[in-house]
Amino acid sequence: QVQLVESGGGLVQAGGSLRLSCAASRSLFEINVMGWYRQAPGNERELVATITRAGTTNYADSVKGRFTISRDNAKNTVYLQMNSLKPEETAVYYCNANFVSHIYWGQGTQVTVSS
Repeated sequence: QVQLVESGGGLVQAGGSLRLSCAASRSLFEINVMGWYRQAPGNERELVATITRAGTTNYADSVKGRFTISRDNAKNTVYLQMNSLKPEETAVYYCNANFVSHIYWGQGTQVTVSS
């Protein structure tokens, strides 16, 4: 199993920045892929960004050039740096881990972008 704990959400004005953190209970070298997803009220959960064990990253088209996913293996933590935030990106952001063909989710952290 993998426990995931997100932090770093909050209220920010449009155009501002936030950095989300996701601390994993296992070494990141044991986890195939980690990612960030988000879910706005009334919407389905959608992919934001992923990072593989090898460090390969993937982003949703809507966040390319503004968001950066990274990892600190020593801290078993994955980050999501979000810049130039937009009001429509208000959502609960979830951390996700693919470990031994199982998917694990964190509890989510609220990000609110005011206009």
